[in-house]
Amino acid sequence: MARDSDIADRLRSFGAGGTVALKLGSRDYADNYLAALGLTVRDLGGESNSHTIYVSVTNPASLVWSLLQALDIPSGRLSFVDAISHLMMSYQSVLPNASYVESPTMLEGIMLRIEYLLRKHPSQRNMVIIDSVNSLAVHNSADVLSEFFHILVNNLKTRAVLTILFSTSDVEGTELDRILSLVVDESFTLGGGP
Repeated sequence: MARDSDIADRLRSFGAGGTVALKLGSRDYADNYLAALGLTVRDLGGESNSHTIYVSVTNPASLVWSLLQALDIPSGRLSFVDAISHLMMSYQSVLPNASYVESPTMLEGIMLRIEYLLRKHPSQRNMVIIDSVNSLAVHNSADVLSEFFHILVNNLKTRAVLTILFSTSDVEGTELDRILSLVVDESFTLGGGP
């Protein structure tokens, strides 16, 4: 398991078009999640030549945004694709920098929103974060999810977009881990395991 500073350095050195699985340890998950937000959205996404698209499948964008505000993340370099608020009936506080998809099963809708936001916010360093592949696996079959990641990641690679996929560390040895291994360039574990 790498230290947070090692992971941050490694993420910074990743070339455009790279894909990383960031596996968050189940023990102290909330702390690991905040550390992941800091490493990705604050540190990488905070650079002046970058724009981050955060795909929220686990937590509504409004919750993620409130956490990011606590980390002093500027909103100008951040957009959301929220695929969970409608399902959770938690869309009363609509964010101006968010695009909403009705369900995590609407994978084509997620891809189209990402495409739209990439065109709307061209940057030297674009980054897409998907939080989390575990939640997508709950709502979609393994075959559909595998096809989704194959199409999405390859499209983002050709457009020189850094892609970061959040998951929990307990996916190792599962079908989901196999799917991730086919699309990611490198995996890191952040925090302790179960």
